[in-house]
Amino acid sequence: MLVVLHTTPDAPRDLRARAATLAGALLEMAGAAALGAGLALALYTLDSGQARDRFERICRAQGGLRTPPRAACVQAFDNRKLARLAKLAGTPERPVARLHLEIRPGDEVARGQPLFSLHAQTRGGGAGVCARLCAPGRRHRPDW
Repeated sequence: MLVVLHTTPDAPRDLRARAATLAGALLEMAGAAALGAGLALALYTLDSGQARDRFERICRAQGGLRTPPRAACVQAFDNRKLARLAKLAGTPERPVARLHLEIRPGDEVARGQPLFSLHAQTRGGGAGVCARLCAPGRRHRPDW
């Protein structure tokens, strides 16, 4: 959408047309343009840079235009550590115990997305216990 506001030559024409059509209809509904004149006013507002200036003022008032955070990519796992963790959970002796990977190497992960679930069984034969390790940004909290 920013390429339409900045009136760059490589802006998708269909996106520009759709944005102008919707804006024109809203201008007419709000009474800011006469019936049938909304599209022309919307196109003028885009071409003159007024729409871009207004958008930038709104962004500044809300703390500025920020670049969205990039997702991290899982490079690899330390299989020895995962195997040790599964062993500590009780595998293979306990039927409920297991380690379930939620992602694979090469996957992109977002902040707080679960990486794996660890299931364990108490020695008394009670209900299973589950904990999830999540990407940074969310606490590693047990799920019991």
